[in-house]
Amino acid sequence: MANALAIDRMTRSPIFHTGPEIQDGSFSSGVATPRTPHPQYRPAKTVPYELREHCLIYFEEGLYWQALNLLFSLTIAGGSTPSMKPAFVPPPHHLALISTLSVHPALTTRAKTTEMLEAANLAIKYLGVVNRIVGPMSANVQDAFFFLGPGTTSRRGVISRRTTGGNVSPDKAEFEIIDIELANINSLWARAEDFWHVVGWAFNCSVVHKKRWERWRMWLEYMVGVLEDDWWMRTPGEQGDSLIVKYLNPEDQGNIGEKRIIRAIFADGSPRSLAEFKEVWSNETRERKTNTDAEAARKAPAKINIEEADYGDYLLSSEDELEDNVPALSVINPNLNPDPTTPFTDGSLLLGGSAALQLRLRLTALLILVAKELPDRFISYANLFGVYITHIRPLPLSTFSLVLSPPYLRFLQLGEQSDLVQYIASSFISTSAPRMNFDDIDQQLLEKCVLPWPANTTSIDDNAKLGACVETLLRLFNNVAGLKWTDELQHCALMGIKAREGNATHRRKRKGEAGSGAGTEGDRAWLEASGKRILGVLQMAKDNLT
Repeated sequence: MANALAIDRMTRSPIFHTGPEIQDGSFSSGVATPRTPHPQYRPAKTVPYELREHCLIYFEEGLYWQALNLLFSLTIAGGSTPSMKPAFVPPPHHLALISTLSVHPALTTRAKTTEMLEAANLAIKYLGVVNRIVGPMSANVQDAFFFLGPGTTSRRGVISRRTTGGNVSPDKAEFEIIDIELANINSLWARAEDFWHVVGWAFNCSVVHKKRWERWRMWLEYMVGVLEDDWWMRTPGEQGDSLIVKYLNPEDQGNIGEKRIIRAIFADGSPRSLAEFKEVWSNETRERKTNTDAEAARKAPAKINIEEADYGDYLLSSEDELEDNVPALSVINPNLNPDPTTPFTDGSLLLGGSAALQLRLRLTALLILVAKELPDRFISYANLFGVYITHIRPLPLSTFSLVLSPPYLRFLQLGEQSDLVQYIASSFISTSAPRMNFDDIDQQLLEKCVLPWPANTTSIDDNAKLGACVETLLRLFNNVAGLKWTDELQHCALMGIKAREGNATHRRKRKGEAGSGAGTEGDRAWLEASGKRILGVLQMAKDNLT
């Protein structure tokens, strides 16, 4: 029995077939059910040579909005006809530039005119339209969205179109260079080390650079959507050629390392994370000068450092000077160290808010899919969870409980949700508890292996986190197979609640805290609340009997 999960995105709402089978009152991991290609994808056709020339001129003259508006009109034309006429799409290096325009600070946080900002907005919208109309494979995102690495001056296989007499074959769109810095050395694809560098930096921004995050969020939502669509459009035999696999194993870089990839997904704006996942463009987080300081700044000559890709005001007008009193990498954020004595704070704040947390879980879901289907191209399913546990287990209670809650776990297939929570619970649960079966789980196993047990330490934090895992497993099982209330189920649940509360005698001191007593009441409140919620799930099951 397949379960369909709709994920809303800016451009469309694709359906994920999350296929764990329900059998005999249990649910198992199962194998991912491939998603059929989007039935409304139109055939793709490269924009004609003459119109490409118009777009190239617009781009090179800095008339980005005009170029994008022309491309927008060409791509959506004919979409209302029942014959599904081919949609015109630009060549890959155009899409690469458009992606840069959507997020570059010169057009976003430091946009000198409203038109520049509108061009950036139109760029991200256009990318979404292309993905919705023709899909990632027909748009050739594999060639568009590959990372050149810092210091590379141009995209592979691209040469100047201005050969003798300016004549170029109309069929050779891939050989037409766009002769501007934003399409070459200053593009996103040349500035970033790889996809995971951008992911880590974007998530750092979600915590400590909110203005930049507003723009990176839109770009990352688009890219994650492309990665999802590209994976699910392919048959199992083709998924090894998917874009997400390319990002995990770049041809010219070898294996990037699963630990670095997951550190990028959990980037939190800490000094360590900012040191590893640095800004993509020099002085990216600085903002435009205010009017009162602009005149003084104009008198100072701009410094240019080509090796560091710092072009001063060369790419900007005189109105685009930066504000000197804004630090480039400020890590001051009250959300990084919330008051530990305050229970039930918004746990998503530590990881950049709800939108950031959802994107982190969507990327996690993609990694799990690759680990299950193509472990030789990445890492095994079990080993991936082993890396994840090092990032999830230390999270504060409010964040830990949110990450493992069904509303956020919904981005994973149902069996994967259960496996992840079981794996994390097994790291907390008493050594006296029977080992859990990670292939499937039923009510009897819950009663025997999960419900009645405390944590393997006397830490209030550990016992509360185990309680959160127990609650999530009960909710997942109830949603899929349906809990059958019995006296034994109630007895095991009460036994576990009592055992965890009795076992929790002290609070583990967290790094940077002044004393071990701070936050004890907050952690115990989480522990007690988890017990009440467990009983609430059982009460719903009991009510269903009547």
